[in-house]
Amino acid sequence: MPNPRDIAAELALGALTTHEEIIQSLASAYKEAGFRLALVGGPVRDAILGRLGNDLDFTTNARPQDSTRLLKRWADAMWETGAAFGTIAAKKGDVTVEVTTYRSESYDPQSRKPDVDFGDTIEGDLARRDFTVNAMALELTSPTPEFIDLFDGASDLAKKILRTPGSAEASFSDDPLRMMRAARFVAQLDFTVDPEILQAITEMAGRLSIISAERIRDEFTKTLMAANPRLGLKLLVETGLASSFLPELPKLKLEIDEHHHHKDVYEHSLTVLDQAISLEDRLGGPNLIIRLAALLHDIGKPRTRELIPGGGVSFHHHEVVGAKMTKKRLKELRFDSKTVDDVSTLVFLHLRFHGYGSGEWTDSAVRRYIRDAGELLVHLHVLTRADCTTRNKRKADQLAATYDSLEARIQELMEQEELNRIRPDLDGQQIMELLGIKPSRLVGEAYDFLLELRMERGPLGAEVATAELLKWASDKELGPSK
Repeated sequence: MPNPRDIAAELALGALTTHEEIIQSLASAYKEAGFRLALVGGPVRDAILGRLGNDLDFTTNARPQDSTRLLKRWADAMWETGAAFGTIAAKKGDVTVEVTTYRSESYDPQSRKPDVDFGDTIEGDLARRDFTVNAMALELTSPTPEFIDLFDGASDLAKKILRTPGSAEASFSDDPLRMMRAARFVAQLDFTVDPEILQAITEMAGRLSIISAERIRDEFTKTLMAANPRLGLKLLVETGLASSFLPELPKLKLEIDEHHHHKDVYEHSLTVLDQAISLEDRLGGPNLIIRLAALLHDIGKPRTRELIPGGGVSFHHHEVVGAKMTKKRLKELRFDSKTVDDVSTLVFLHLRFHGYGSGEWTDSAVRRYIRDAGELLVHLHVLTRADCTTRNKRKADQLAATYDSLEARIQELMEQEELNRIRPDLDGQQIMELLGIKPSRLVGEAYDFLLELRMERGPLGAEVATAELLKWASDKELGPSK
C-alpha cells in the first residue's frame, strides 16, 4: 500500500506547477543570498488537497530585515506590517506571499500578544505549528525540493483528523486562538477532531478570554463563511468556546421552539443557517450578512420566553429584543458599523412577513415592506424563506407560495412606482416655499407626512400633494394658510 507521505509529497510537488515560475524565482533569490526557504503550512496542505490558491506562506532562516531587502528587489509591492512577528509580505503578479522567519511564540497567561522568539531550524518552527496537517513543508532551496513531514501530517490529512504536533494543552496555552481554528478547519475541511484536542479545548475554553476581540471576530468569520459552518459552530458550542465570545448561541439550547418541530431554538437556528446558505446564489454567493442574520435571528427568544397557560411557550417581540442584542454583541466583536447595522436590521425585520396573515397585502403594506428593508430587500427575502423549517410539507408549501406571491407583488409595484427610489411628491425646497418657512424640524415633519401619504396612497402628483400639504399645515396652523 502506498505511503501517505509519498503520495502527499507527489501531490504537493505537482501542485507547485500552478505558480512554478514565481516560486522558483523566490527560492532562487533566497538561495543566492545564502538562506533557506520552504513553502509551509496551509498552502502545503491545500496543494496536497488540490486547492492551492494565490496566497502562499513561506518560512526561512533569514531574519525580517533580510527578507525585507530580498523582497524589495523581487516583488512588485511589499509591506512590513507583520515585521514584529517575523513576517514580511509581498505581491508579485497575482500571487501574494508571506515570508516568516523560523520562530516560536507563546502567550503570557495575562497577555493578549505573543512573545516572539526567532529560531534557527525549520524543525523547531514546524513543532510550534497549530496542527499536524499544517506542520508540513516543502524545502525549496535544497538541490531538489524536499517534503518535510515530522509529525505524520500527511497521514492525518488522509484520515481527515486534527491532531497537534505536541500536546494539545501546550499548543493551546501558547496560542488559545488555535482552539477556534480547530472549529474553522472542521467547518472548512469536514475534519474530525482527536479526542485529546476536544478534551483540551473543553478544559481550556476560558483561556480564550486573553485573545483580542478582533482576532476572535476574524476566526469566527472564517468559520461562519466555511463550506459547512454548522460543524464548526457545534464544536464551538459543545466545548464551551462559544460561551466566551457569543454566549447567546449556546443559550438557545435551553429554549423550546414554539412550533415544536425542533429540539430547541439552537437547532432551529442552525437549520435556518443551512437553508440561507442554500439560497445565497440570490445574493451573488457566500454572504456574511445573511449568515450572521440567520444564525442570530432568534437570539432574543430566551429573554422573551413566556409560558402559555395550558401548555406551550411564546416569544413576543423577540425580534425587537434580538435586534438590540445583535447590535451589542457584534459591536463587542468589533464588526464594522455597516455589518452591525445590516444584521441587526434583518433580525428586527425577520418576522415582518408573518405579520400580514396569509397574503392579504395591501399596496401600502408592500410599499412599507420595501421601504423598511431598503437595500437589504433580497437579504430579507432569503432570511424569511430560510426561516421556514416546518416539517409539515403542506404548511411549508403554503408559506412558500404566499411568499412567492409577495415577491411578485413587490416586483410589480417596483416596476410601476420605482419604489427602490421612493420619495414624497414634493422635496424639501418645495415644502419650504409653499409653507413660507426656513430650514427647521417643521420641514422634516412635513416631509415625513408626505412620505407616509406616498406610502399609503402611492404616487399623488405635485398638485394633490400640494393640496394635502396645505391642509396639513392649516390643521397645524402653519404657513400662509394659518
